[in-house]
Amino acid sequence: MTRRLSPADLRSRLAHVRWIAGGTGAGKSTVTRALAERHDVLVYDGDRAELGYVKRCDPRRQPHLWALLRTPREDRWASRTAEEIFHAMPSLHGETFGFVVDDLLALPADRPVLVDDFRTLPREVAPLVTRPEQAVFLLPAPEFRARALGTRFTDPARARANWGDGDHADALAKRLARDRLWDEEVRRQARELGLPVVPVDGSRTVAELAADLAAMFRLDQIT
Repeated sequence: MTRRLSPADLRSRLAHVRWIAGGTGAGKSTVTRALAERHDVLVYDGDRAELGYVKRCDPRRQPHLWALLRTPREDRWASRTAEEIFHAMPSLHGETFGFVVDDLLALPADRPVLVDDFRTLPREVAPLVTRPEQAVFLLPAPEFRARALGTRFTDPARARANWGDGDHADALAKRLARDRLWDEEVRRQARELGLPVVPVDGSRTVAELAADLAAMFRLDQIT
């Protein structure tokens, strides 16, 4: 469906959508849940939606995603450097964003939709918004992310689900290095396109951040 709509049509159809993207471990899902508790919104969870991307993956249109899905989890991390992992990310090459847009077009448009998605880049969002404040990119301080991901992956089952049975400490170090590269790319694109970046270092509460985003997104004004 996306390929049949002009940018102007997409902007119109997605005018009720607000984008919460950025780096991993920045609290995107946490602040999205806080907003959903206070406002009549729908939430598009990119992590949950990812299974649908897998089913729709085409080797010609999504070659990096296709290759990733056929690589054992251990090999995705153990056999490559952080830079190689970063450059192989399907989302860096825009391979997953079309799935997101198609999913959003299929949702009801009678209320705001909050997109909670790490994979979304500023260059993809910019053509779809009528004002910059319809999107925000949360970027965590390095030490904040290290604590968040370190806590997240203390669960052996969760670490194994992400990295297989290899060296989890090495995989986490590469993950943190890869995520720094992603942050740099997000920051660069957002600066060039005039889209807002919000640093996250733990100095502000979730409630404070949610209140700021609600005002930025004008959630109470969308009908």
